[in-house]
Amino acid sequence: MIMILDRYLARQFLPIFAVAAAMFMMIVSLIDLFANLWRYLNYEVPLGQILTVSIFYLPKSFSYAMPVALLFAAAYTLGDLYSRNELTSVFSAGIPFWRFSMALVAIGFLASVFSFLFDDTVVIPTLRKKNEMSRQLLRQVTENNSDIVIKARGGQLVYSVDYYDRSSDILNGLIILEQNDRGEFISQIRSPRAVWNGEYWELSDAVIYQWEQGLLRVSPLPETDIYREQPDTFKRSAVNVEELSARDAGLLVKDLKKAGLPYIEALSEFCHRFSFAVTPLVVMLLSISLGGRFRKNILLMSLLTSLGSAVVYFVMEMISMMMAKLGYIPPLVGAWFPVAAFITIGALLLRNAKT
Repeated sequence: MIMILDRYLARQFLPIFAVAAAMFMMIVSLIDLFANLWRYLNYEVPLGQILTVSIFYLPKSFSYAMPVALLFAAAYTLGDLYSRNELTSVFSAGIPFWRFSMALVAIGFLASVFSFLFDDTVVIPTLRKKNEMSRQLLRQVTENNSDIVIKARGGQLVYSVDYYDRSSDILNGLIILEQNDRGEFISQIRSPRAVWNGEYWELSDAVIYQWEQGLLRVSPLPETDIYREQPDTFKRSAVNVEELSARDAGLLVKDLKKAGLPYIEALSEFCHRFSFAVTPLVVMLLSISLGGRFRKNILLMSLLTSLGSAVVYFVMEMISMMMAKLGYIPPLVGAWFPVAAFITIGALLLRNAKT
């Protein structure tokens, strides 16, 4: 009997979720489109290219819309069952509310797993493509490709790059500063251009400044193959964390820590990548636990309380992430504290729900 009720609840829930997800996804897509529409019109961007950018943004729109759609669908489904008195027979059979709603909790858990995998494999590449195409159409300069500073070999080498061409692995306006373990100057190399040949950086017209007999002298740099820092080191520093997969985001944090550069914000975003994936489970627990606590206007009150609690959750998450990025709290705490708090509250409310 329990399995039959689980399947019945899932059949009631899934069509509502599909409609709600499509509706909220369209709203998010339209918000992004109208926010940039005047820019597209100003640069006379063809309609086909505008639609292409919007299509690339659809996966990200679905990622944003899924938690809200789950919240709405769960609240609507349970509220509708309450209003039709269908749960009376379920409770009369001795089935507690927390057990009856386990099908929705399972859907929320599966949605969280799907959310992480979907974001990592679909959303990140399409969002990166959308941003690149949008910048090209709007003639925006990619600031993240310029003024790059990288430390390597434990800080003994410092790379300063005016502009990094990611498509062809070319460093323009390269300066390499070499220092010893005590931070004392050894030499400085200047090259207008360096090309990655698959093994090392080939420097063009490079000169080296170094001390000789108490004087700082400059001389042409002989051909050398000692500069072997991988292009990925510069690539990861030339993009936003939002445009990196979880693996590359973790490598970025590792690079920044190793180089002695600020890494707290990147680490916070990396932790948030995992905690945000649990949001579907959180909103599902909130919606279920608050959905059956009213005797009048059940459907309306269930929706309002669920949305209100979700707003509190997202605001709390925003504040904790801001504090983590500023260094007031550890990044791991900033990313996971709201999730842990609201999962605990939702589980307790669900366990003590009236039947």
